Amino acid sequence: MLADTVLAVMWLGLMCYALFAGADFGAGLWDLVAGGSRRGRPQRALIEHAIGPVWEANHVWLIFVVVMLWSGFPGVFAAVMSTLYLPLTLAALGIIARGAAFAFRKASTQLWQQRLFGACFATSSVVTPFFLGTVAGGVASGRVPPGLAAGSTVTSWLNPASFLGGVLAVVTCAHLAAVYLCADAARGGGPDLVRAFQRRALVSGLAAGAVALVGIAVLHADAPRLFHGLTHRALPLVVLSAVTGVAGLVLLMRSLWGWARTAAALAVALIVWAWGLAQYPLMLVPDLTVARAAAPPSVLAAVLIVFAVGALLLIPSLGWLYALFQRPGTGAAAGAEDTR
Repeated sequence: MLADTVLAVMWLGLMCYALFAGADFGAGLWDLVAGGSRRGRPQRALIEHAIGPVWEANHVWLIFVVVMLWSGFPGVFAAVMSTLYLPLTLAALGIIARGAAFAFRKASTQLWQQRLFGACFATSSVVTPFFLGTVAGGVASGRVPPGLAAGSTVTSWLNPASFLGGVLAVVTCAHLAAVYLCADAARGGGPDLVRAFQRRALVSGLAAGAVALVGIAVLHADAPRLFHGLTHRALPLVVLSAVTGVAGLVLLMRSLWGWARTAAALAVALIVWAWGLAQYPLMLVPDLTVARAAAPPSVLAAVLIVFAVGALLLIPSLGWLYALFQRPGTGAAAGAEDTR
């Protein structure tokens, strides 16, 4: 019971990272394709003000997931980190380069410097979720066996399932960001920005759906256990995710930004939980279950107590931060107005 509770809490943190940090990564992709320095300035200004207050705070969720895995399931942590250290290192370097470039671009006064740091920020925003997606694909497809460095450091993340995970992570992040930015633009960015991000949200949503459809064949051939779980035990969540994704596109076409944001977030959250349900009770294929991988009950109890205390401080603070910069006249809206 304690092990399942710790796992559920950790999975909740993973979902939050996908929803919040995922949108930040996706915003970097739209920064990359916004256009030249003059034509793309309004879009980049909106992106900068939208993610500026929260991009660093959102990595709290990744730290939380890593610490929960390390404390609650040390054997799984050791296996994943030792087998998948290459993509994890590349993802970590991407996070560092992205943050540094985002800060330096804002402080730079020369156009060539802004372009250099902007390219680094945007490129890192694309490759980082890709590498994180390959890690998820490697674990989900059973290429990380129990034991220290027991799996291949190459084929564990260079395989069809991992490539699917990487591509799906990138297009999903792009869709979340575009949907969120529609609402930010509507609060003060102007009709041109609203239409621009509405088109991006619709295109990226259709792309995510197409990748997911192709992924059915990929998982059937390359990750049969995961495919079986997704098409049996987790099928209701998969179907509900697809329905909410389509509903989100309809809401976008009707310019119902708040509801579209909720639908897009729900679609992503459901697919994250579908993966967990499809793989449960296994944490690592072929036979490492949650119960066997868990730390002693005393450690699990201590982890949950620390989580409860930390949540009392962290969650209200993050909630206030997000709410504060969603108000008219602050955050993205104010920044967009300054550029006109």
